[in-house]
Amino acid sequence: MLTHPQFDPIALSLGPVAIRWYGLMYVVAFVLFMVLGRMHLKRRPELGFSKETMDDLLFYGMLGVVLGGRLGFVLFYKPMYYLYNPIEIFYVWQGGMSFHGGFLGVLVAMWWFGRRTQRTFWQVTDFIAPLVPTGLAAGRMGNFINGELPGRAADAATWPWAMWFPQVDATPLARHPSQLYQFALEGLLLFIILWVYSAKPRAVGKVSALFLIGYGSFRFLAEFAREPDSFLGFLALGLSMGQWLSLPMVIAGVALWFYFGRDKSGSAGPARA
Repeated sequence: MLTHPQFDPIALSLGPVAIRWYGLMYVVAFVLFMVLGRMHLKRRPELGFSKETMDDLLFYGMLGVVLGGRLGFVLFYKPMYYLYNPIEIFYVWQGGMSFHGGFLGVLVAMWWFGRRTQRTFWQVTDFIAPLVPTGLAAGRMGNFINGELPGRAADAATWPWAMWFPQVDATPLARHPSQLYQFALEGLLLFIILWVYSAKPRAVGKVSALFLIGYGSFRFLAEFAREPDSFLGFLALGLSMGQWLSLPMVIAGVALWFYFGRDKSGSAGPARA
């Protein structure tokens, strides 16, 4: 059985200012979004995006991630608690972000961005879909560094990489390092799939559909190794909240995949400036 390294949650201190690892991972995510976005521009110039629109996309995306992620956590995971403690909704430094909420926030932000730039919603989401998984990977690495959101108990003899998280368990207990599973699946593997698939013209909406299928499936699988939130536990059919929120993504992704696949000539063309 391995032991979590117990990293110092503060990555860098500059006088009274402390930069935490999780916050640093957000910076890494946004930087990767910009770098990969510019690479995507060069290989797919016919999509009609520019460096200037990339800056705007990042701004809208940041708003969607932060606002949607926080509100999603409040509404999906602890609605009654925040109903009686509404001021704590703004206590973001205490943690509490939801990917599914952030995802919905980004969708709203991209819809608004598309309206302002005269692009369809699917043109925008097809462009950003391959850029998202590396940000997810950075977030999961932040979870691992902090020793938070650990996995379920595991047999160390069967799973030699099982790990004791002293931040969670006072006495040694082998757990799945589920943060690393999610880092590998919904981060690196999903990035490779989407990056390769989006390299060539596809019917509008199919890259977005593939993201929904890929993320929803990988998250659903990883949740079998992840400890459910203590204040929720397991829900209907023994599934976690993360799994129940991922199922609609997979269903919608499959439906959209076949819907957009009907038009074989509808590859994503140039968007209007």
